[in-house]
Amino acid sequence: MVTGNMLRRNARCFLLILVLCVFSSCFQIIEEINVASDGSGTVNLTLNLSASKTKVASLMLLDSVNGYKVPSKQQIQKEMEEAVAYLKNSPGITNVKKTIDFENYIATVTFAFKNISNINNVNQNVLKKLKIKAINNSSYSFSPETGVFQRRYLPTKEALVEYNKLKPEVKNVFKEATYTSIYRFDKPVALTMNPLAKISKTKKAVMLNAGIMGLINGKTNISNQITLTK
Repeated sequence: MVTGNMLRRNARCFLLILVLCVFSSCFQIIEEINVASDGSGTVNLTLNLSASKTKVASLMLLDSVNGYKVPSKQQIQKEMEEAVAYLKNSPGITNVKKTIDFENYIATVTFAFKNISNINNVNQNVLKKLKIKAINNSSYSFSPETGVFQRRYLPTKEALVEYNKLKPEVKNVFKEATYTSIYRFDKPVALTMNPLAKISKTKKAVMLNAGIMGLINGKTNISNQITLTK
């Protein structure tokens, strides 16, 4: 049974790492989802601060920056372990692993899912337990019968409202931050509906790159419908 305390710790893990993100000059969020023909698959989530590793290393030596408490390596490790514990107790989620590279400042979480809807359940349960309003509505689905994968994304005004509350020096960081999604399949891709998405040379993967600011202000739509060949 997943406890509310565990969920709160899970959220704090990402908040701790976010503190490092907002004071580095550049960061990447990479989401990789591998979907098998039966609808099962794996997820690999990466937070990459390697482009600013020298600056981040300097920040880690401080207690706080502009009123934000800087987390220690021990805190980050502990909170990541709590996040893994939460995922291990989530329905349909297995083989949960995490890595933290404190030399290059790259954190990853990987896990397998029985059905892609299990990812939606994880997100929704966390937000519900924490009583947090989502900054976007995002969900995934895949039909083995039709070979259609969908990522539905609907930005909300809360993201921009929260962004506008940040200090100017923090806002500037998001101008260079990027989000990348990569979806891989067993069968070749016949069609992708999002004009920003690109099909790989092998035809079995679709990649989309976007600036974080575009997601915050609602100008970038990362929704997509991907149809596989029969």
